[in-house]
Amino acid sequence: MHKVLIEPADYQSCRPAVEKAFTTFAPKVRGRKVLVKPNVLRAARPEEAVTTHPAVLRAVVECLRDLGAGDITVGDNPGVMGYGANEASFERAGLIEASLGHYKNIGLDAEEVPFSVLGDTSALSAVSVSRAVLEADVYISLPKFKTHGLTVMTGAVKNSYGILPGAQKARLHKLAGSPERFQEVVVDVFRLRPPDLILVDAVLGMQGNGPASTDLRWVGRLLAGDNAVAVDAVICRLMGLDPALLRLLTKAKDLGLGDFSPEAIMVLGDLVPLEGFRLPPLDGGATHRSPGLQQLLENRIAMRPKADPARCTGCGTCVAQCPAQALSVVDGVAVADKDKCIGCFCCQEMCPEKAISLVAA
Repeated sequence: MHKVLIEPADYQSCRPAVEKAFTTFAPKVRGRKVLVKPNVLRAARPEEAVTTHPAVLRAVVECLRDLGAGDITVGDNPGVMGYGANEASFERAGLIEASLGHYKNIGLDAEEVPFSVLGDTSALSAVSVSRAVLEADVYISLPKFKTHGLTVMTGAVKNSYGILPGAQKARLHKLAGSPERFQEVVVDVFRLRPPDLILVDAVLGMQGNGPASTDLRWVGRLLAGDNAVAVDAVICRLMGLDPALLRLLTKAKDLGLGDFSPEAIMVLGDLVPLEGFRLPPLDGGATHRSPGLQQLLENRIAMRPKADPARCTGCGTCVAQCPAQALSVVDGVAVADKDKCIGCFCCQEMCPEKAISLVAA
């Protein structure tokens, strides 16, 4: 049976909650090589709740030091590409300082491993994975409690998408072709190296149009577990969402990567759904518990990005990150070519001004 810990926490005093997670799951870290992977989507301040909060990372690193961990590496591969993007993202999020000297740009050294997109090796036969992930004796994942436009929620399984450096993530977005198939691809990446311990920053979460929304929600918890599927199931239930409705989790269960059924999970703590928690647009709203959720997710491919002229600065970040070259800046505002757009929503994720939302094509 899987165990998932739900512990009250805040950013001023989260160390006891982190210590309890290490005591409960007791990963063998003494003298071993440990990789700590926070969620670093892009350069964002801690108060934006886009990235793992530095207080959580610092507490994890301090615990690892106290437990005698050997070589500690803190790293991730943010969605933004380009020279210096990794360091800039970690710096703005306050995570370089919080790493206590253990930060490393893990995107600079990668190893190619066999891979297939939905079982088709003709589309892509291999991907490059950060060597620090593959060589770690212990891999600790620090996801953020957030919603996501393509996967509805983003947690432990989705956080492993960041083991891929460079433009590969955008390419896989394009090859997937639909939200449901993208969820399957995320699982295919996750299974390359599942984490050994997960600690979820659920202190200040995100609801609504995630994963880079301004709609924040105080949750006041730290979640922990050693099975990502079980942890994500608890995240779903806190959000008021049935995990069985997400292809992300049903595929993971089918592959034997974990179980999301209530009887398979021992919850240590109080699992009380957050009242009125808002899931992303077109996730089903009041009917999100309906079996029709998957069809609604499929319909999401018909959505297209639109920039809010009041927020868009014409910086061009979305243009540079679009894998389909479907965006341009016209009169200082980002504009999407509906015919070229593949609905991967990388632009929405990467926009530093949170100016892009999804609208019907």
